[in-house]
Amino acid sequence: MQLRKATRKKAKIRLGLSAVSGGGKTYSAILLAKGLCGDLSKVAIIDTENGSADLYAHLGDYNVLPLTAPFTPERYIEAIRSCEKAGMEVIIVDSISHEWDGKGGCLEIVEQLGGKYQDWAKVTPRHGAFLEAILHSPCHIITTVRRKQDYEMVKDGNGKIKVEKGGLREITREGFEYELTINLELDTNHNATASKDRTGLFMGKPAFVPSEKTGEMVAQWCEQGEEQFHVLRPGSDWYQKVDDCGSQKELVELYQKNKSEVDSNPLLQQLIANRRNQINGKTLSAA
Repeated sequence: MQLRKATRKKAKIRLGLSAVSGGGKTYSAILLAKGLCGDLSKVAIIDTENGSADLYAHLGDYNVLPLTAPFTPERYIEAIRSCEKAGMEVIIVDSISHEWDGKGGCLEIVEQLGGKYQDWAKVTPRHGAFLEAILHSPCHIITTVRRKQDYEMVKDGNGKIKVEKGGLREITREGFEYELTINLELDTNHNATASKDRTGLFMGKPAFVPSEKTGEMVAQWCEQGEEQFHVLRPGSDWYQKVDDCGSQKELVELYQKNKSEVDSNPLLQQLIANRRNQINGKTLSAA
């Protein structure tokens, strides 16, 4: 352990957009992505929404990676890795809701295992690997998530139980927004308000409609600070080396052959750890 002074580093944004159907999640994400990198050909959309990403092709020459069921965490991770290898600068995951509550998603996996509380011990690491793939990607990541009406069981004045509407709930595992840099909630008029904002750009500010200019503001914030050491660029040969490892033993052998380089590069360490979690998830899935 070594104590050091806090230093502001250049960052890759982790930005979430949540809305009910028709709130403009996909459209807003594309505009934000264009502002972030200035070139839609460097933007990829992982599309789980039945081709909705193609509806906005008139905006520019962005890339689409369709993702269909089963929506397992491992298939999301594979899609993210494919975008990274292709040299994308911004990855839009539209949406993450299916990883949690879609066909083949975490909730369904638990039910197939028996639906017991202890079954989460097998599924939580797989969901965790999905989160790690988002958090440690060398690309900017924009996630979208569906919101739906939540309901609560309450007692009235006579002690009878009745159902009342609660707020709107994001369809993903509770606490996902804590992992993000910015989380914006969109209403049906496409106005955004920040429920979380580590940048200070949006929290406490009036509602606004996300635009390309919004993405440019976020990009400027990301560029403030010192360049990070040991950067692992998208498309690096390391992605292929790690993906080629199909077992824990092969990962260990790769590490041992490149020990000094891995030990000096935290991103390489994370890349290997993500692959280890993915391998573990596949093993559990087959069990």
